[in-house]
Amino acid sequence: MRTSEKPAGRAPASAERPGSPTALSGPASRKLPVPPRERKPALAALALLLILGGALATTLLVLRSGDRVSAIGVSRQIGAGQPMLQEAMREVQIADTGIAYVAWADRARVAENFARVTLLPGTLLTPDMVVSSSRELGPGKAIVGLSLKAGQMPPTLTEGDRVQVIYVPGRGGGAAESRTLAPSALVHWVGVSSRNTSTGQVAIVVDATLSPAIAAYSSSGEIALAELPGAR
Repeated sequence: MRTSEKPAGRAPASAERPGSPTALSGPASRKLPVPPRERKPALAALALLLILGGALATTLLVLRSGDRVSAIGVSRQIGAGQPMLQEAMREVQIADTGIAYVAWADRARVAENFARVTLLPGTLLTPDMVVSSSRELGPGKAIVGLSLKAGQMPPTLTEGDRVQVIYVPGRGGGAAESRTLAPSALVHWVGVSSRNTSTGQVAIVVDATLSPAIAAYSSSGEIALAELPGAR
């Protein structure tokens, strides 16, 4: 007896064609859907405002750098508590940076005041550097003039310095020892020594209670001054 085998059935042609609806899709066709890109107009507007603001600020700085103002500059040292003399001021042209420097036009009014702190040459004056009254030259203070020889005062002494006033007994002082009469006196004025004399003229501000003794010892040549550089 013969048995016949049926040939295996072929798949429909429509399933084998790639373009057919029933064809299997490849890996490239299985990508996830991309969500639409979200736009943020508020952030874009903020960025634009920042850019415009920076450009405007830069422009203003450039424009203002060309503006010049006349300010008061210190031409020579003014000690704390000393009068703001016009001779110690000079006109300085500076850029208008917004800092409240004292205008050169106000120099006459400034001259009626006193230095709050020691002002060095080259300092640009601001309102908080001056006061209307001086504690150094106020009530209870006295200005004593001294005539000192070489070795009794530092050669570099200038107005506004601080000094110790020391009693140095002479040869006839017996067993007396040197002592400090004023621990911190303000140098009010320093004279220019002439070539014909070896003495130096200096005026100091001390308590009024000490001025009689200091003047007496100075007249007998028993006074010496020691500078205090760190006490300005």
